[in-house]
Amino acid sequence: MQAVIINEFGTSDVLKYVECPKPTISAGEILIRTTYTSVNFADIKNRKGNKAKANFPMILGLDVAGVVEEVFAKSSAFKVGDVVLAFPKNGAYAEYVVANEQLVFKVPNDVSLEKAAAVPTVLFLSYLLAHQIAPISSDDSVLIHAASGGAGTMLIQMAKKLGAKKIIGTVGDMRKATIALELGAHHVLTYDNFSAKVNEYTDGHGVNIIFDSIAGNITEESFNCLAPYGTLVQFGNSGGKAGNIKTSDLHSSCRNVKGFSLGTTRASKPEVLQQVAQEMFALLKDESFQVPIANIFALEDMQKAHDLMESRQHQGKILIKI
Repeated sequence: MQAVIINEFGTSDVLKYVECPKPTISAGEILIRTTYTSVNFADIKNRKGNKAKANFPMILGLDVAGVVEEVFAKSSAFKVGDVVLAFPKNGAYAEYVVANEQLVFKVPNDVSLEKAAAVPTVLFLSYLLAHQIAPISSDDSVLIHAASGGAGTMLIQMAKKLGAKKIIGTVGDMRKATIALELGAHHVLTYDNFSAKVNEYTDGHGVNIIFDSIAGNITEESFNCLAPYGTLVQFGNSGGKAGNIKTSDLHSSCRNVKGFSLGTTRASKPEVLQQVAQEMFALLKDESFQVPIANIFALEDMQKAHDLMESRQHQGKILIKI
């Protein structure tokens, strides 16, 4: 089969399009013929060695959409030919992947595969953030950092569906503001002194919920616009630096900070994803729920896909068609 591998950490140049042995399955596993995979920011960090262990050759990628090629057990809930989304065991940038059955999800016939393929990671993540980790209600004002990205565009729409009274997004460049506004954000601003503007938009009260995937000084400044009893959810560090949180930011103001990782949840509590899968597919059936796709690349053009992701000039998801 064809796959994209890395034999060392580094720039996008380390991504190599090669022929590899087709994987085999064992108990509890399914072989999937990949139709689409997507590029997530975690792939960039893994390629650079910021997260992944040096187990080369390595196939990157978190999620796939495709067709079941083989099942191990006759009692499997899946059969050959089923159209599925999955989180594979050993990377997704390949024509065939292996996934544990607990991390495979049947795609309903009335859901576009391209639409579904763009969102396995970001939609599961966003759904859990908005419904379980920091449930959004009609009384809430919400700040979403990286609002034009994959998770950001999902969170805006979920906040809108859940009736948030004010949705504010941040972006690195105001040229990215249009997509966030179209999806339901009331205000979009850059990171420059964003907390002062958020306080202005909320009449000095601040926001009740902040979704932060950037970390670093963005996390630190976020406390300047988080309301008393508010919640900051830290679910990524795309900025590459840790943010410092002081106990004085929390105690008297009754504010709290929650951390969340979809990767940890996939590994430790896969049943959580199964519990919300049908709600996720219901969203994808809704024509008003948009899945912005920035670009679709061929597998052999993975370097270009990574370059686009790192440029931060895209709006929406980057797909790979295989």
